[in-house]
Amino acid sequence: MITYTTAKNDIDLQQILALQKQNLAAGLTREQISSQGFVTVSHRFEDLKKMNEIEQHVIGKDDDRVVAYLLAMTAQSRFDVPVLFPLFEMFERVNYKEKKIADYKYIVVGQACVAEGYRGKGVFDACYAAYRDSFKDKYEFAITEIAIRNQRSINAHKRIGFETIYEYAAPDGEEWSVVIWKW
Repeated sequence: MITYTTAKNDIDLQQILALQKQNLAAGLTREQISSQGFVTVSHRFEDLKKMNEIEQHVIGKDDDRVVAYLLAMTAQSRFDVPVLFPLFEMFERVNYKEKKIADYKYIVVGQACVAEGYRGKGVFDACYAAYRDSFKDKYEFAITEIAIRNQRSINAHKRIGFETIYEYAAPDGEEWSVVIWKW
């Protein structure tokens, strides 16, 4: 049975990183990327731990093994993961409902991942339900960006209720969709 909770210790964080490593686009085939989705950013343990000390990451555990996670990242962590600097800078420029994103109280889903073998079984949705329950009273919405070529993730986030508010192409040519989930 899968339980949904938050990352509470270094073992949880190490298991998040192990699952992340298994699903990085750089280590997957085109077929895997197309059918199963992928994650883009490889976090350092220290950064993941620092983020978790501000707001705990939501995880799905099968017994003692992390099989899914949703990272919790606040504006306070904006300088901790250099590859995400541009995301927070964009929040200073892009409007959502006539206000800059940066002017809202928001939480960033730093990354979402479900282990192979657990996909298509409601784990993603249950993780997001736990995420909403953890943060709905503190933040106005959850926001993240998804590589447009990651259609599995785009579709899963739409199913949860995320809406696209902005799209752009990064300097490396990757196209991104910025999505918001109003609780």
